[in-house]
Amino acid sequence: MPRRLGAILAVAFGVGLSVLDSAIANVALPTMGQELHIASADSIWIVNAYQLAVVVTILPFAALGETFGYRRIYVGGLLLFTLASGACALAGSFAALVAARVLQGVGAAAVTSINTTLIRFIYPRAQLGRGMGINATVVAVSSVAGPALAAAILSVGPWPWLFAVNLPVGCVALWLSSRFLPRNPVQAVGHKPRWRDMAMNALTFGLLIASVEGCSHGVDGRLLAAGAAALPVVGFFFVRSQLHDPKPLLPIDLLRIPIFSVSVLTSVCSYLAQMLSMVALPFFLQRTFGYNDVSTGLLLTAWPAVIMVAAPVAGVLVGRIHAGALGGTGLAAMAAGLAALAWLPDAPATWDIVWRLALGGVGFALFQSPNNSILIASAPPERSGSASGMLATARLTGQTVGAAAMALLFHVVPDNAPRTALLAAGAAALAGSAVSFMRLSLPLPDALVRRKMPDS
Repeated sequence: MPRRLGAILAVAFGVGLSVLDSAIANVALPTMGQELHIASADSIWIVNAYQLAVVVTILPFAALGETFGYRRIYVGGLLLFTLASGACALAGSFAALVAARVLQGVGAAAVTSINTTLIRFIYPRAQLGRGMGINATVVAVSSVAGPALAAAILSVGPWPWLFAVNLPVGCVALWLSSRFLPRNPVQAVGHKPRWRDMAMNALTFGLLIASVEGCSHGVDGRLLAAGAAALPVVGFFFVRSQLHDPKPLLPIDLLRIPIFSVSVLTSVCSYLAQMLSMVALPFFLQRTFGYNDVSTGLLLTAWPAVIMVAAPVAGVLVGRIHAGALGGTGLAAMAAGLAALAWLPDAPATWDIVWRLALGGVGFALFQSPNNSILIASAPPERSGSASGMLATARLTGQTVGAAAMALLFHVVPDNAPRTALLAAGAAALAGSAVSFMRLSLPLPDALVRRKMPDS
């Protein structure tokens, strides 16, 4: 047990850091944009560069873990992430910061791509559900705790400290990983890395996100047209190659499982809503209502605070209430909270903002644990690594598209972009709720029916 506890902490620290850094800069974007002398729409690249790097590389890293060993990929990614955090803190220009954020994203992809697989080696089979539940809670809290941590840091120092704090935590995580993570055997003995598939994966997802980003940032129409024309061609050949692969990089075989594919779509909708709202709210609170960045971060703490309470409750309810109903109800509540935030009164009291944020946070918590449980449990045990990679890909795709949509709104409706973004986020959450309720007509995975994973 002492060794297992050290391994659990190693995974929690690494995954928490990588997920946290996807949102920690949101609160400071207005300030960073002013200090780096860039437009609001361009400042979104500080978030988007990180997300894009993760989306493009996460599935290849999952495949490399099967070839070279999960522990080696995890530790290497954590090392790169920690070094890149130092580069972010020392960046003296917008270009240098974006480049360092790309390196951070590559390191984060290596960490998050195989964290669920590592849990299989850490926990006994009978406690695997508990391990999945703890991991889901770490991801949920980390993904929305950025504003609170950012407020605490910005209250005592400038924005580079948002990245400098990763250095000591990253060093502790590296020590724990090297000392306690199990030296798991290489899964695919003699199996060579599929570099062509990895390149096609990166090109497919890169073209997809770049097309969205290009529309958001006013890129030359000819370049956009060329990218849009290349995307279906590259995507077609990539998908065709995966259809005939017994161990595909893109787990298309799992998408043939109806409840798995519906759960992936639900994840995309929910995380699109979450990122769109988390990027919009700092601009909304600071520019519309006059809060500074520290006060904004403190207010936004209401969202992760309620998740820390509600997520364990949602985990207990899995197996007692249909996970599709839990997720659908949660996303409906999240949509209501976001719509209420969009229509705040002209001079809101603190409580007016807090209860709306809390409603959104409770809804998100009710969605995540049940949804993750369905995703992992509906895949065969030997494909849990692919299911983990697909779960992370769905989350990051939604978050990246959400951040890009925010930049697009700054161009389309510059005077009312944050409020419009909150309404769009509410619509995305409502769509996710409708998709989640569709699972009521589908059979649950055996592991959930037999209640073997009550803590997931």
